[in-house]
Amino acid sequence: MAPYVFMERNGIHIIDLHKTVAKIDEAADALKQIAKSGRKILFVATKKQAKDIIAEKIGALNMPYVTERWSGGMLTNFPTIRKAVKKMSSIDKLMSDDAWNRLSKREKLQITRQRAKLEKTLGSIKDLNRLPAAMFVVDVMKEHIAVREAQKLNIPIFAMVDTNSDPNGVDFVIPANDDASNSIELIIDVMAQAVKEGLTERKAEKEKEAHSEKKSEKKSEGRRTRARKEGSNKSEAAKAPVASSSDKPEAKEGSEEKPEAKAQQDNKE
Repeated sequence: MAPYVFMERNGIHIIDLHKTVAKIDEAADALKQIAKSGRKILFVATKKQAKDIIAEKIGALNMPYVTERWSGGMLTNFPTIRKAVKKMSSIDKLMSDDAWNRLSKREKLQITRQRAKLEKTLGSIKDLNRLPAAMFVVDVMKEHIAVREAQKLNIPIFAMVDTNSDPNGVDFVIPANDDASNSIELIIDVMAQAVKEGLTERKAEKEKEAHSEKKSEKKSEGRRTRARKEGSNKSEAAKAPVASSSDKPEAKEGSEEKPEAKAQQDNKE
């Protein structure tokens, strides 16, 4: 962390806040683009100072997060985790079915406890149907298992890294105090805002595409309607009777002579 340390005073390392701000902006831009692409970002913070902050700000964005104990293999053994999530969904279905009322008190208690345990560890990632596109970690030392799993799967890592931690292996390092709740809340708030902006832009683009498709469909329908009208007009014109030469009135025989011829005859007489 030497490149991010401004100075040392009484054995305490002071972080260069100018570099922190630059790194926060860099990480926020990257997270915004990931959210805009429609992919998921997993936030991990099991330390006491960060639990409630993550649950409040990230939960409001419907992004997956882990604030309880990190279950080993949550990423590297993802299919097993998905089975556990499906088990939780099947329990929910059972509890809403009539068969639930036919179970004994003991069976209901066991199933309820199992459901509560699954909810505590996996409830916040139940909508994570595939591996996340990125991971944001508060305190890489405490979450070293999660960091190691993400590194094995080549998942980009965003992390708050304190002066007592090793930034190697972290793709987007944010040098900051990961023990102070104020510091954590400030940075998480910026990251959450960036994710929200990405989601908003994605929604706007989808609405624009839908509007364009609807407009093109209307144009196509209009062209088809005009083509049908032109076709019907042509067919009606083809069916209309055509006047033949036989229908023309014939000249009457013995018609009166022309006035000039009659005048010449009178002069001769």
